[in-house]
Amino acid sequence: MAYRVGIDIGGTFTDFALLKGDEVVVHKNLSTPEDRSLGVMEGLGRLAEQEGLSLPDFLSRCDAIVHGTTVADNTLIEMNGALTGLITTEGFRDEIEYRRGFKEDIWDVRLEPPRQITPRRRRLTVPERVLHDGSVHRALDEDALREACRKLRLQNVEAVAISFLFSFVNPDHERRAHEIVRQEIQNAYVCASHEVLPRAPEYDRTSTTVVNAYVGPRVTGYLEKLVQRLADGGYRRQLMVMQASGGVMSRDYIEGAPIRVLASGPAGGVIGSAHCGAAKGCPNLLCVDMGGTSYDMSLVIDGQAPAEAGWNMHHRYLVGVPMVKVETLGAGGGSICHVNGGMLQVGPRSAGSEPGPICYGRGGTEPTVTDALVMLGILSTDQGFAGGSFTLSRKGVVEAFRALARDLGHANDKQGANDEQGAEQAAFDCWRVVNAAMSQGVRRTTAGKGIDPRDLVMLAYGGNGPAFAAIQAEELGIEKVLIPKASPTFSALGTLVANPTIDEERSYIASSAALDLDRIRALWSQLCERADRHFSAAGFSPGSVQASYQLNMRYPGQNFSLSFPVEGDAPLHDLGFVDEGFPARAITLFNARHMAEYGHVRENEVPEISGVRLAARVETPSPKAAGGFVSKGPPPPPQRTRRANLGRGFAMVPIHSGRSLSPGMELQGPAIIEETFTTIVVYPGWTAQVDDAGDYQLVRC
Repeated sequence: MAYRVGIDIGGTFTDFALLKGDEVVVHKNLSTPEDRSLGVMEGLGRLAEQEGLSLPDFLSRCDAIVHGTTVADNTLIEMNGALTGLITTEGFRDEIEYRRGFKEDIWDVRLEPPRQITPRRRRLTVPERVLHDGSVHRALDEDALREACRKLRLQNVEAVAISFLFSFVNPDHERRAHEIVRQEIQNAYVCASHEVLPRAPEYDRTSTTVVNAYVGPRVTGYLEKLVQRLADGGYRRQLMVMQASGGVMSRDYIEGAPIRVLASGPAGGVIGSAHCGAAKGCPNLLCVDMGGTSYDMSLVIDGQAPAEAGWNMHHRYLVGVPMVKVETLGAGGGSICHVNGGMLQVGPRSAGSEPGPICYGRGGTEPTVTDALVMLGILSTDQGFAGGSFTLSRKGVVEAFRALARDLGHANDKQGANDEQGAEQAAFDCWRVVNAAMSQGVRRTTAGKGIDPRDLVMLAYGGNGPAFAAIQAEELGIEKVLIPKASPTFSALGTLVANPTIDEERSYIASSAALDLDRIRALWSQLCERADRHFSAAGFSPGSVQASYQLNMRYPGQNFSLSFPVEGDAPLHDLGFVDEGFPARAITLFNARHMAEYGHVRENEVPEISGVRLAARVETPSPKAAGGFVSKGPPPPPQRTRRANLGRGFAMVPIHSGRSLSPGMELQGPAIIEETFTTIVVYPGWTAQVDDAGDYQLVRC
């Protein structure tokens, strides 16, 4: 039997989804921060054991291994990337620091700017100038460039970003500079902006290139190590890597611009959500993923989770490559509960997997959200956790929440705050605070899109998402929650749903009333040739590639463009649609897109094109998602009861095993369903149903 494996590395757990035929097998094991490839190989070994195979035999039968990684995100969060230098056009040394005057909170006078990846001493300029039409106004001064390289070499830089003015129109200076820098600073990672983000505006392109240089050595080093371990283990195919755009592509393609993997893990979950929602007849989704470190929110509208290029701020740095929109909060199972200035705060600091929450018994000493769930009786300490890999313990948990209760002043005297009741109240407060933070994050996300969450269906996944989903939905006015059976490893499953994709663009600024159609055809032809080359190198035939030809357009004076397809699901290189009627069709499609996004059009203004874009993909086998609920059956008797607080005080709550529930069964809340890798809480006022695929639907009574 042939296998396909999806992998997603989180801050606490590494998740696996094994596809064999139509069956999906899930697995989780703790991440290994010191070398994350070790956790990957450990999980693959466990999957091989479950299949009764040796690791080499198992890997030899894998048709594909698809990997989503947080290496780039962790590098930016921890600020431990490569020592990076920037070489740019003379006169533009400080543009990267001006940030277009952008400030995340304009009213916070104490808000510090983000730490500079390239401080001024490592930002050097050289005389050269290319004009907006691609003509050379001033030739590249190669002697000055070599002197800049000498200065960077003396500072022991490990990576160099090159960004010259208008290089996206004429990249000759950047290409030559790339050659010289590689000669002068050997063993350094070097990248040029025309390869990373070949479009205007200048700040976006420079920022994206700098971030790419900063994370590049970490990403490529990790992927090389993992590829070598897989090859040594017996895997003979290419490793496919999840991209932030929602597609996957070969390791070789990713190494050309490692920035493409930033936020790739959450993107997998959104793609999986769109796939699942379509099968369930729910095209409009609020997707929430609560893992061990973070809480991710995204929207699927009309069955689509489009990747948007442009003003994508991640970890306070602008990254202009196409990304599926995901908003992130530091609110996960490992988020640390603490008192700051007399107020209870949860996160964003996380205990991660090392040492992890106190209840893991791995040396953690600070109370976390997972510890609070143990205190509230939502998580069990009587049986295996995370598939039986270890057992949760209350040892040290009660004491930690007693200390938190004292800090919160839950009792008037020290003795009173030391009892278990004070500890339970502190844990409940943590539950309320993290709930409120997540619900408020959802409100900000939906309000920013002009969407009422009451019109959406919530799809919850991640190890902790189902424990909070129904109560969040109730606060937001949402009537229905979907929880897939594979929700604990849903982002890993999403990597198997995603298709091999290349999503790139080229800049072309012109009024739609005066378009150079030959220029547009030439730009799309260049993108088609790149897609041809990379898909062929990855082992896909050119005939299997489908292309979506898109435009970036805006009204005059607007800062940002909207992307939309003008020809979808067309063969690669088929540009017959670029004809005399093309400009009028483009204007009509843009106005419709603008109306859908902003609720108005400027009928008397002629929009302009700012670029062309190509999203090319190959259809590959993906997990099947079943839809439709079967007739209701009698509720099963609970396996046992447990004292728990589901928001209305402690009471004895029925506990059910997910393995004992069959399609058609319905449970009335309050109840707790314990799945292998997650816990589903059916809060009072809610009903849980099991559909014919074994997935769950929670509905308000």
